[in-house]
Amino acid sequence: MAGASAQAGRTGTGTDIWPWLAWAAVLMVADQATKALILNHYQLGDATYITSFFNIVRAHNMGAAFSFLQDAGGWQRWLFTGIGLVATVFIVWQLRAHPGQKLFSFALSSILGGAVGNVVDRLMHGYVVDFLDFHWDVLAGIFYRGHFPAFNLADTAISVGAVCLILDELLRMRRER
Repeated sequence: MAGASAQAGRTGTGTDIWPWLAWAAVLMVADQATKALILNHYQLGDATYITSFFNIVRAHNMGAAFSFLQDAGGWQRWLFTGIGLVATVFIVWQLRAHPGQKLFSFALSSILGGAVGNVVDRLMHGYVVDFLDFHWDVLAGIFYRGHFPAFNLADTAISVGAVCLILDELLRMRRER
């Protein structure tokens, strides 16, 4: 039986895909729960000071990462929703094909959970809810003051997944040498 289970993982029957889909679901639910808290307790533009470099805010992002195409007139909602849906299908296909590759599957399922979380926002609200706001002020603003665009847990999951994909590829290349 153990051999049959290992064979199922290699042939891509999907029997081992469920832990990865569960991880994606956990990320999506956590993302939506935190966004619901922000929507229920903050008005657009409200902020709570946490530390000298971090605030909780309520921001709406109609664009993509780092507010790319934020002011494009509304069509970007459907473009990024479509991209998210296509990415979902592609990722599930890849998870079915490679469920035994742990780092690769972790990376893809993290990206999947984040992508679905942001697609849900676009469909429900027409924008993505962002609330994590990091900023810095080196030497009291004399030399450099910076502000990272607000983001959310879905964006964090996507970023962690992307880093893990790069790491997975680097490790694969190293093993081949």
